[in-house]
Amino acid sequence: MKYFFIIILFFSSSAWAATSSTVSGVSDYLFNGVSQTNEKPALQVSIDWAGDNGMYVGAWGSNVKFGEGTNLEADAYVGYYTALTSSINLDAGVAQYTYHGADISSDYNYAEAWTKFNYGNTNLNFWYAWDYFGTGAGHVIAMVTQTFPVSDNLSIIAGADISSSLDEDKWSWEANDKDYIHWRITAQYNLKGFDLSLGIEGTDLDTYGDTTLLLTVARTFNF
Repeated sequence: MKYFFIIILFFSSSAWAATSSTVSGVSDYLFNGVSQTNEKPALQVSIDWAGDNGMYVGAWGSNVKFGEGTNLEADAYVGYYTALTSSINLDAGVAQYTYHGADISSDYNYAEAWTKFNYGNTNLNFWYAWDYFGTGAGHVIAMVTQTFPVSDNLSIIAGADISSSLDEDKWSWEANDKDYIHWRITAQYNLKGFDLSLGIEGTDLDTYGDTTLLLTVARTFNF
């Protein structure tokens, strides 16, 4: 974790003009369709640096509510973005997720690597964690999304993903169920510098991950 923040501070101070910060308010913090705030609103803040060579680093934070007193998530990440061909782009990186608020919160900490492919308005993304939420289980997520531009300011995004445990004896989403499917349809609109989105999300889980209407208001500041 310390390594990521050293990178962030170095690049932010040496290339401040390439730094941005996004502040978001969400009606619920959904992580692949599962609420991290007990279906309550969340305030989320990120700071990012992107270099001309495709490298980027950042940090992100949000309030959460789960476990016994865990109320804050703070993440750091580093990645690399490049064009593979004239029409296919690649984004690869790694993130460290950390949790705070109770003595046991750090037990949930884990790292995750990703590979994302973009072709026009289509995205195919993969994530892999080798110690998912501190359980010792391997875990993978595969996601596909399609963006449908309606106007210069309005787009519709449809997507679906599957989350799968690779070690069912260490982690399963529900009894005898090592994976689940999450879907979403979201309308995004840009209004005078604010990014607004309203969507519906759901999962095929029985005990949590209910179908939810999600509202997001975000503003990005460039330095």
